[in-house]
Amino acid sequence: MEFSFQHEWQVNAPADRVAEVLLDLEHYPEWWPQVLAVAKIDDDTARVLCRSRLPYTLDLVLSARERGTTHLQVDLDGDLVGWSTFDLTPTAGGTQVGYRQEVSLTSPWLARVARLAEPVLRWNHTQMMAGCREGLARRAQA
Repeated sequence: MEFSFQHEWQVNAPADRVAEVLLDLEHYPEWWPQVLAVAKIDDDTARVLCRSRLPYTLDLVLSARERGTTHLQVDLDGDLVGWSTFDLTPTAGGTQVGYRQEVSLTSPWLARVARLAEPVLRWNHTQMMAGCREGLARRAQA
């Protein structure tokens, strides 16, 4: 089963500062509550454990594809396969953050659950991104 997600929000901090926080993957657990752990594999790859409201921890491997100051992209592998991006647009009040993710579920049991509970999984993802939005704003403004 495939999922596509999009979120946009404003952060009251300059785009270069927002990019700096997003590029520092190892410190995500300090500001993004749903990111439980990050283990660096090499300069471009990390294993990430994340859990939102549902009682399931996703085990992901993120591989950097682009690390620009306005466009960041990672490939995902593990429980989800696909990619995600952050696009940062400077604005008068700070930075407009655009997030996109295209993923497929690799876990057979999670795929079965997803067919029955897609709205719940989408809600769970929205909760995860709310943690990102709030934590990123705090971290980038600090």
